[in-house]
Amino acid sequence: MELQLDLNKKYTYADYLTWLDDKRRELINGFVKIMTPAPRRIHQEISSYLHRDISNYLRKKKCKVYHAPFDVRLIEKDKTSDKEIINVVQPDISVICDLSKLDDRGCLGAPDLIIEILSPASSKRDLSEKYELYQNFGVKEYWIVFPSEKVIQKFVLLSKKYELKGSFVKGDIISPDIFPDLKINVDDIFKE
Repeated sequence: MELQLDLNKKYTYADYLTWLDDKRRELINGFVKIMTPAPRRIHQEISSYLHRDISNYLRKKKCKVYHAPFDVRLIEKDKTSDKEIINVVQPDISVICDLSKLDDRGCLGAPDLIIEILSPASSKRDLSEKYELYQNFGVKEYWIVFPSEKVIQKFVLLSKKYELKGSFVKGDIISPDIFPDLKINVDDIFKE
C-alpha cells in the first residue's frame, strides 16, 4: 500500500518516523521532498571516492563521515523533540566532529562539512533550498559537486553567510578548510 502524503502540508520528524515504506524523503521547513530513486552510476562513483578519501583521513581522528542515506536533523535552539524538528535531510556525505550530535538515528544538529552531488532531479534543491538551509543552520562548509561539468564548488561559512572559496576542476587539489592537510585530487574524483 502506497503512503499518501499531502505535499502542501507541514510535517515534523515525529511524522517522518512513521513513514515505513521504501521511499526516501527529506523534510525542508516541514515540507516533504521526495528523493529520486537510486542515483546514476557516476554519482555513486564520486560519492564512493570522496567518502573513502575522507574516511581514510579521519581514521585516527575524532570526526566521523557518513554517506546517504543518513538522517541529519537540523534543529533550532531548544527545539530538539521529534515533534518540533521540521528539517531532516540526507546529504550525500556528512562529516561530524562534535560526536555528541550523533545518536542511533543519525545526526542531531549541523555537520561540519556537507557534500552534495548534483543529479538532474536534485540540482534545484541542492543549489537553493539546501544551500540556504545549511547556511542558516551553521554547516561550516558545503561542497557542491557538478558531475557533468566536472567541477566542485566549495563554500565556507563566514559571518553566518557562505563565501565561495573556489571552483575546483581537473588538475586542482581541493582541501576542506576544516582539514587543510587533507588533499583530494580532483582528477581522481572525476576519473572516466
